[in-house]
Amino acid sequence: MKKKGQNYESGRVSIVTPVYNGERHLWRVLDSVLAQTYPSIEMILVDDGSKDGTVRTAESYRGKFADKGYDYRIVQAEHKNASAAINEGLPFVSGEYLIWPDSDDILEPESVERRAEFLKENPQYQCVRSLSYYFQEETGEKSDKADEQRGDLNKEDLFWDILESKTFVCCGCYMLRTESFFDIYPDRRIPEYHVGQNFQMLLPFMYRHKCPTIKEELYGVSIREGSHSRTALTQEQEEKKYREYERLADDIVKLCQIRDKESRNRIICWKAARRYKISLKYGNKKAALRSLGWLRRCGGFRISEALKEIIWLYFVNGWVEKNIYPVYQKITGCFSRSGRRS
Repeated sequence: MKKKGQNYESGRVSIVTPVYNGERHLWRVLDSVLAQTYPSIEMILVDDGSKDGTVRTAESYRGKFADKGYDYRIVQAEHKNASAAINEGLPFVSGEYLIWPDSDDILEPESVERRAEFLKENPQYQCVRSLSYYFQEETGEKSDKADEQRGDLNKEDLFWDILESKTFVCCGCYMLRTESFFDIYPDRRIPEYHVGQNFQMLLPFMYRHKCPTIKEELYGVSIREGSHSRTALTQEQEEKKYREYERLADDIVKLCQIRDKESRNRIICWKAARRYKISLKYGNKKAALRSLGWLRRCGGFRISEALKEIIWLYFVNGWVEKNIYPVYQKITGCFSRSGRRS
């Protein structure tokens, strides 16, 4: 287990992948790691307390990794969440570079090599990312359906774009220099939440470092029904998820030591915009109005924009049709009768 202050193995790429009940799909990411063209890799697979045959499947790959010459470690933990599982794997990281793909996705054969070589050739950068594509789990066919927008691919300051969903956080696309990552987390632990392990991994890093983009699709994202990210949530669950993200954002603000008024207002606007969105979704007009007030105070809306939103809010919820339109009909009716009399 690596300790603070120890050197990292030059050129090695550490892969940390959390998995929960992945017996049916785990082979996909493991096979894709074994297909890599890069010579120096360690695979750290963390089982998050699976109830199926995940560990058995993982164990069946020991010989294949040995034949490839890649180090392979299986870490078993109690079931918590993805960020907790990542924390179980981080103490074992020994490589110069770090990636953390999902257990149901795939790395293209040159995915690791292209990014590691970029960082070797560009020591001024502490991270790099590639693009992703989406594929159907059942057929393997590529899909046009994407959960995230790509944004400005020439931009390298990505903290706000990631936070505000203007670009992608797709976990397997990013590669970080390990030493710089553990400068942020010297205890080798990220904040543990039931949401947002990619926020913990990326946002503090992106606040400190620029991240260029290799404009190649080197990572495949599985569209799998029943996956954690695609499971339908109840209103209570979704509202809880939103609150968790807010607490996580507060932790990241502290970690990044964000103190300037403009940035803190932008964080408030981010929270308010999310609250407004979920309030609209569930028809909570009072909460939506409070969120609009937040947005107005933090600079997220001009007064005219806020008024437009308020009008739209009540129109969508039927207030205009119920209260204003009948009055409008009476007025126009009076005018029409007056016109006929003349």
